[in-house]
Amino acid sequence: MTTKININGDIQDEASISILDHGFLFGDSIYEVVCTNRGKPCFLDEHLNRLYASASGISLKIPHGAENIKKQIQATLDSAGNTESYIRIIVTRGVGEMDIDPSSCFNPNIIIFVKGIPQISEESYAKGIAVALVSIKRNSRDSLNPAVKTGNYLNNVLARVEAQKMGAEDAIMVNPWGQLTEGTTSNLFFVKDGRILTPEKECGILSGITREKIIQLALENGMTLEEGKWPGEELFKAEEIFLSGTVKKVMPVSILDNRPVGEGKPGPITRKIMRLYSELLDSLNQA
Repeated sequence: MTTKININGDIQDEASISILDHGFLFGDSIYEVVCTNRGKPCFLDEHLNRLYASASGISLKIPHGAENIKKQIQATLDSAGNTESYIRIIVTRGVGEMDIDPSSCFNPNIIIFVKGIPQISEESYAKGIAVALVSIKRNSRDSLNPAVKTGNYLNNVLARVEAQKMGAEDAIMVNPWGQLTEGTTSNLFFVKDGRILTPEKECGILSGITREKIIQLALENGMTLEEGKWPGEELFKAEEIFLSGTVKKVMPVSILDNRPVGEGKPGPITRKIMRLYSELLDSLNQA
């Protein structure tokens, strides 16, 4: 697989950025991740809409419109020539003084990173993964709102480290009030009494594009789905758990804190959602 990096329209095999860029110094940046399906970026409009919303959320003006970014994405994909690609779009505050005041940054950098899609084992989808309910809290909406997709991910990093120490592959975080939120790079769904439950946006989550598609699919197919607020311990009562994200799509969870979830394997509702989402992706190339 080939990797290409586009910085402000210049496509390169290897790239560098100034250490005085506030994205590097302070995590003052936003980003989106898009994957291709049969060579075409999936749900690109939705991802770019969220990119611009994130920019607004941190008072960052992106110097080009969405159509320009689309053209640069396609040029970078063409240059890489991969069958399928992982695309990361990053907008940094730009170079400025070594001070958190962003007013010295005049030229944001737009970076488009294209590489092969990370491979997730078929075994993970067939058997499910292990997660841990960790002590690291998700950011409060009153501080760095998780709805803004920024490059500042240190609490997620620490949550993943804690989960790995517990023998898990990913972490589930609660907010400062003990309510379930999401995984480190994925949204959370769980099943109880045959109902699909997922934390609502007010809990402090980044509402993923995949999450929104799953909610739509569930409702269109007559499944009961509720968004709400639940304490962390409610997850131990779940019959099924699954995560969603751009790269992992729909990932079943079979172990929570070293205990089996339900029967310890992907349940029927999870498998149905996996099938429906796969069919949705297939349909995109038939339209």
